[in-house]
Amino acid sequence: MRLKDCHNFQDFRQLAKQRLPAPIFHYIDGAADDELTYRRNTQAFESCDLVPNILAGVEQVDMSVKVMGQKLAMPFYCAPTALQRLFHHEGERAVARAASRLGTMFGVSSLATVAVEEIAELAPGPKMFQFYFHKDRGLNDALLERAREANFNVLALTVDTITGGNRERDLRTGFTSPPKLTPLSLLSFATHPVWAWNFLTKEKFDMPHLSGHVTAGTNIAVSVGDYFSTMLDQSMSWKDAEKLCAQWNGQFALKGIMSVEDAKRAVDIGCTGIMVSNHGGRQLDGSRSPFDQLAEICDAVGDRIDVICEGGIQRGTHVLKALSVGAKACSGGRLYLYALAAAGEAGVERALGNIKVEIERDMKLMGVTRIDQLTRENLRFR
Repeated sequence: MRLKDCHNFQDFRQLAKQRLPAPIFHYIDGAADDELTYRRNTQAFESCDLVPNILAGVEQVDMSVKVMGQKLAMPFYCAPTALQRLFHHEGERAVARAASRLGTMFGVSSLATVAVEEIAELAPGPKMFQFYFHKDRGLNDALLERAREANFNVLALTVDTITGGNRERDLRTGFTSPPKLTPLSLLSFATHPVWAWNFLTKEKFDMPHLSGHVTAGTNIAVSVGDYFSTMLDQSMSWKDAEKLCAQWNGQFALKGIMSVEDAKRAVDIGCTGIMVSNHGGRQLDGSRSPFDQLAEICDAVGDRIDVICEGGIQRGTHVLKALSVGAKACSGGRLYLYALAAAGEAGVERALGNIKVEIERDMKLMGVTRIDQLTRENLRFR
């Protein structure tokens, strides 16, 4: 299978599986416990039908949106994800360039493998920095200031990783960051020589935002679940989020909101956006899907804060359904991570291009020329 054969989410997933050693692939592909929530995130869209209108004069379509003050050329952006140089040696550089070329936003994780300063030079478009609240207050202050100095547009505090989810695939494969050599993983690395060559011969794997503060994940191999459980501050509260929002003093979002009550509190502390998200099903298995929760959250706060639907997005029709419910935009991680693993920058550009083409085509088939014409009148739930 080659890049030119990748027409959808599942095609990129298949090619990524071919290109990556098993522990790395299953880190992207896996989720918590029985992975019920992971599957439900996408299945939720299947219980909702689109009702198109016709003869609407759809030759010219404007799919641009404004999200947390940022003008995006399409209503989908790249959610922040960690450790991208494990998936392809270009890592965040590749994603930043592709997202910038497609005119959409790119999220950079606290656990990124390329520094915000370099990303700022590569990607002139809208950028989000994802903030993990560590026990080390000096590290927290450093993360905030580096994002500010690099002129990132949005700060997003992740609030659903107060402890690590039970990612059993990672336990079975022995996945750690950086990768640890075991008899099983060594065999998988050896049978993927291109990945192994790039990982071993390119620049040393690092998480530059953590350098000088912690060694776990960079010099000391650790699972992501263990990192969350030991390095992040489990006492983090609404007061901490409010203080961080005030310190940032700009576009500020909470990533991982799933209840109406929490959405309302996000408005109260001054947030300008929330990501309705369950961390891709990687934390609390058995939790609701973002799409299933979207309507009640949009009804409660959608007129006061930008609501983003994050999780399970695989098609342009999924985006249109979320926008029709009331989301301002959608975001996702696996959609572009499989593409990154499959073919680097060219893969990410093709994946983002595919969903952009799908959104435009589906808008025309729905009989709308602007995003704000999408409403719940276009939807029927089974």
